[in-house]
Amino acid sequence: MRFTTFLMPVIAGTLLVLPAQARDYVSLAGSSTVLPFATIIAEAMGKNPSFKTPVVESGGSSVGKKGVCEGIGTEFIDFGNASSRMKEKELAFCDQNGVDLTEIKVGYDGIVVANSKKGTHLKISRHDLGMALTAEVPDPQYPEGSDLSTWIPNPYKKWSDINASYPNIEIRVYGPPTTSGTRASFAEMINQKSYCAKNAKAKALSAKRDDAEGKKCRAMRTDGVYVEAGEQDNLIVQKLREDPNAFGIFGFSYLDQNSDTLQGAVLDGVSPTFEAIGSGAYKASRALFFYVKHAHLEVVPGMKEYMAEWTKHWGDDGILADTGMIPMSEEERAQFKAAMINLPKLTADMLQ
Repeated sequence: MRFTTFLMPVIAGTLLVLPAQARDYVSLAGSSTVLPFATIIAEAMGKNPSFKTPVVESGGSSVGKKGVCEGIGTEFIDFGNASSRMKEKELAFCDQNGVDLTEIKVGYDGIVVANSKKGTHLKISRHDLGMALTAEVPDPQYPEGSDLSTWIPNPYKKWSDINASYPNIEIRVYGPPTTSGTRASFAEMINQKSYCAKNAKAKALSAKRDDAEGKKCRAMRTDGVYVEAGEQDNLIVQKLREDPNAFGIFGFSYLDQNSDTLQGAVLDGVSPTFEAIGSGAYKASRALFFYVKHAHLEVVPGMKEYMAEWTKHWGDDGILADTGMIPMSEEERAQFKAAMINLPKLTADMLQ
């Protein structure tokens, strides 16, 4: 197939030459949490006969952020979906490839630990949940401040090993891989900030290994207790239906869509409900984003229309809220609707 070419404006001193009509549909990839919402928007836009339905793929937040930064040209995706915010080093990869982006927040989502309604309903603190799943813990045989105290591989096999009031069943949790924004957010909020930053022994030992913020606590167990189940959250849902003693980690929308068979763990006395996440009472929640590539906006038909489609459905009474996404405030919706038009370039200082 032959393509004609045309010249695009100069960006960062480089004249861009892209194949015309190389792709006549919008292409997106990234977060499995954002996937169902982005699919709803794509299907709504697909009802417009002037545009083809955007193609939405998963792969994880890391795939979305890296994919949108890999280069300019219609062989690269137009939007990267993410359930964890872009980091400075990820943006540096964009800069390295001459890719300018705008960050658009679209809503919020809770991270839940769920299991079958046939199993025991877990009620646990965020501290103890992190203690159950982080790869290393302080050796429990030594008191705080002991010169012999050290990190050891996580020894806890049952929930009741952590607290006798918890279920006397083996800890078995299915969750996403390292490419996932859900996993990154969970590890930061639960393992690091709720456990290592709050536990006196862990905090002291973290400081000793020049890790005052406890970032090394984000590592998840690799001894079979935490099982990577890929980026397809529906597969985790299926495993929980088959095994009532197993738990799974995924976005609230998947719990909401499967509430007939699954139940969410109560964290620090708060159940994962739409209202509790929206109010901030349920603490394990995060923002959802997409990143739009400037250079493709005048090349790929439908990109501006795709962004505008979000604004039709992301309100309190919109279809996205009906499917589990927590809406932003009116003020934030106005802010990011304007960003879709003004397209402020994402810079490192904005991520600090």
